[in-house]
Amino acid sequence: MSYLVLARKYRPQTFADVVKQDHVTQTLGHAISSGRVAHAILFTGPRGTGKTTIARILAKTLNCKQGPTVSPCNVCRSCIEITSGQAVDVFEIDGASNNSVDQVRDIRDNVRYMPSHSRYKIYIIDEVHMLTAAAFNALLKTLEEPPAHVLFMFATTEPQKIPLTILSRCQRHDLRRIDTRSILEHLQTLCLKEAVDIPQESLLIISQEAGGSMRDALSLLDQILSFSEGEITHDLVISLLGVIDRQFLFDFSQAVLNGDITEILNLIETGYENGLDLKRLYSSLVEHFRNLLVVKISKNAQKLVDVPPHEIDRMQQQVKSVSVSSLNHIFEMLFSEEATLRYSSLPRLALELVFFRIIQTRPSLPIDDLIEKLDLLRKEFYHPSQHQIVEEQRPCAIPEPGTELGPEPEPELNQSRPEFEPRAAVHSHPPERGPLQLLQIGDLESEAALDAAMKRIVDKVSETSPALAPVLSRSKLKKIENHTLEIYLSGHGFNLNRIRLPKNEAMLKSVVSQLFEQPIKLIIQTEKEPLPENQVKASQAQYLRQEALNHPLVADVIEIFGGTVVDVKI
Repeated sequence: MSYLVLARKYRPQTFADVVKQDHVTQTLGHAISSGRVAHAILFTGPRGTGKTTIARILAKTLNCKQGPTVSPCNVCRSCIEITSGQAVDVFEIDGASNNSVDQVRDIRDNVRYMPSHSRYKIYIIDEVHMLTAAAFNALLKTLEEPPAHVLFMFATTEPQKIPLTILSRCQRHDLRRIDTRSILEHLQTLCLKEAVDIPQESLLIISQEAGGSMRDALSLLDQILSFSEGEITHDLVISLLGVIDRQFLFDFSQAVLNGDITEILNLIETGYENGLDLKRLYSSLVEHFRNLLVVKISKNAQKLVDVPPHEIDRMQQQVKSVSVSSLNHIFEMLFSEEATLRYSSLPRLALELVFFRIIQTRPSLPIDDLIEKLDLLRKEFYHPSQHQIVEEQRPCAIPEPGTELGPEPEPELNQSRPEFEPRAAVHSHPPERGPLQLLQIGDLESEAALDAAMKRIVDKVSETSPALAPVLSRSKLKKIENHTLEIYLSGHGFNLNRIRLPKNEAMLKSVVSQLFEQPIKLIIQTEKEPLPENQVKASQAQYLRQEALNHPLVADVIEIFGGTVVDVKI
């Protein structure tokens, strides 16, 4: 057959044609220009990203009639033979089917012969990780010190299976997965060359289904072109590939964000009737909600979400009024239930159950919001906005077993109440507090007065921040002069850092200024606790020991007599 698939027809022939592998092609180009090409090179990376293609291009650049050159001419005898796979000096070997030690020995015996008409004899071994251990061992010595006219190029998708003795003898280049946008742009270029009209959303679906592999994307495009006879529609592409439409994902996610369980069930029913793989749908939903969460929290979503810019804008509009905690709750539950759906024999019921749980479970409140709500409740408890009537309740009489409960007897009008019976305390408002007793700077001269003033400050702080009061209770008020208050905290720097938080420091200044009825400057420091006596003695002993060892006389004695210090007694 004369038809050539797109992956072969448009295979890159120069480094400039390779898509999104600039970090490898530029390195090899510089190595060729400077004459520093390694004799053994290993190309690793996912499938369909250009490992064997780059190895072929490198072989052409080295054997080109105008070379070694970064840009091969592709018209000389060597370039044409390498492009067609008929070069007698470039051997492309499949490591999966030629993995025995005897076949590697043949390579080892043939490397000593000079190339026929090329500059170098090049061996390209694809899927090199399939070689046996004996084959690798047979290749070791030749790979480390090959003849000057021989180069080895290896390609593999699983470099972890290659022995370290081989890896250490190769220059390694890791190829990256190709992003969706680059595949989409490349497919659009090829469709223009082929004069094929395909909707952009269909090309986007193909690019996403390729999973970072350019070869897979071209194979899917070939499949669509072969199937369609006339106009290629988006519905045709969706039906042929059996993938999930992006609009379906947005409709599904919107129903989840709205909490509309009826719409969710309808969408699951629609997907089930259309033959969608529900497990694949679930995986797409997990990835979609991950993208929604990233778009919500990130300012640079273009690098973190592998979708076109117009879809990122659509995601931003969808999550504009949704909180981060809600998105995180949905994504976390979807991810945690992934194994349940994967191993379920009833995926539809499992999928419905997952979304029932998501809708019925509310997201957990962030700890900062929880603390803020607790503070508000505490303030309302200690400082109620409206005075309420507080009445003591009488103790409830519990009837003895066996007695019947009847109507409560009415009190007699003439019956007097005993004098000792306590009356219910009724207050129209809480008991009034006494006036705030202010502190005077002139009265704080003795240590007892300073301690009493510090206790007043701690009590006042506990009304506003109960969590901060215990930290201040272990502190001391050293002195106050010139409207400056010095507070020394005991312990380590953690307490000091906590007091010096802008919110806490402002509150403490406000309390002190209120107690003294004038602006007060605060100086907060830590007071180091003295070391225990045993640690002090140990430190002194260590210091004296080091002084004795460093004494010049000791050094001279050791040098003259050739001795060593056995012990130092303090």
